[in-house]
Amino acid sequence: MYYVGIDIGGMTIKAGLVDENGRILAKKSCATKPERHYSCLVADMYNLLASLAQEQGIDFDKIKAIGIGCPGTVNTKKGIITYSGNLNFINVDIIKEFKKHTDLAVCVGNDANCAALGEVMFGGGKGTKNAILITLGTGVGTGFVVDGKILEGVDGAGAEGGHICIKMDGQQCTCGEKGCWEAYASATALMRITKEAMKNNPHSLMHKIVSEHGEVSGRTAFLAYKTGDKAGQEVVNEYVKNIAWGLVNLVNIFRPEIIMIGGGVSHEGEYFIKMIEKVVVKHAFGGKYNKVCPIVAAALGNDAGIVGAAALAMQEFN
Repeated sequence: MYYVGIDIGGMTIKAGLVDENGRILAKKSCATKPERHYSCLVADMYNLLASLAQEQGIDFDKIKAIGIGCPGTVNTKKGIITYSGNLNFINVDIIKEFKKHTDLAVCVGNDANCAALGEVMFGGGKGTKNAILITLGTGVGTGFVVDGKILEGVDGAGAEGGHICIKMDGQQCTCGEKGCWEAYASATALMRITKEAMKNNPHSLMHKIVSEHGEVSGRTAFLAYKTGDKAGQEVVNEYVKNIAWGLVNLVNIFRPEIIMIGGGVSHEGEYFIKMIEKVVVKHAFGGKYNKVCPIVAAALGNDAGIVGAAALAMQEFN
């Protein structure tokens, strides 16, 4: 049997045909265009599904279920996307809408939660039952798997780890509050810190790096760091602490078997992950006396949304 995983992003809708081992057999995508009515987006999702099945020569009766991952607050039990700001979704009964196109079984979940489940079932957390995935991108996405199940909170409104407060009355967050972890640990925050450091350090190598690459990016400070540039090192060290202190809070609450870090920044590699892990191990409750929680790079990369949505369907309908 096969499953279909659909990952709804603010810019792109991605769909993949996935086997029972979490392997993507084929995938397709299209532009999201969130300014349209949600029924148009659902029609696009169905068309991607139908096109995949046709191209792979697979009849619909060979597809057991469809999983959909969507940003925002998702009530998985009712199949309703309560709120997704980037998609202009408010109380959208996406399963009911999808059923206008097909009788296949459909389920929906928060995209970060789906990605965490996918990593546990088929990726960097395979073999564990208690894991945390954080994704460092425009924001900070978090997914929690506890005893093999996604932790969602009431009506799917929980597990928003990016919005724990790590500094009261601190940096403004896009959610409207101040001091959120996301405002310090996201790639967006990294670029803000980099720009501030460049302003205060006119002779930093970061200026040359930006002139060569065209603009400040999440890599600017890391490239300078590797050359020994003092300002670049200060930015990276500050950023590592920003990530680590949020993780300390999560470790103290959940004490997972593993923490996985995804998103573009995670591509910096093992040295970066180990820098974060060192701070977390030192400051988590009990220090060296409690079991060390390993921190690793997430394994599924850009396919985490597709595989995670399919994993949700496998768990829901098996």
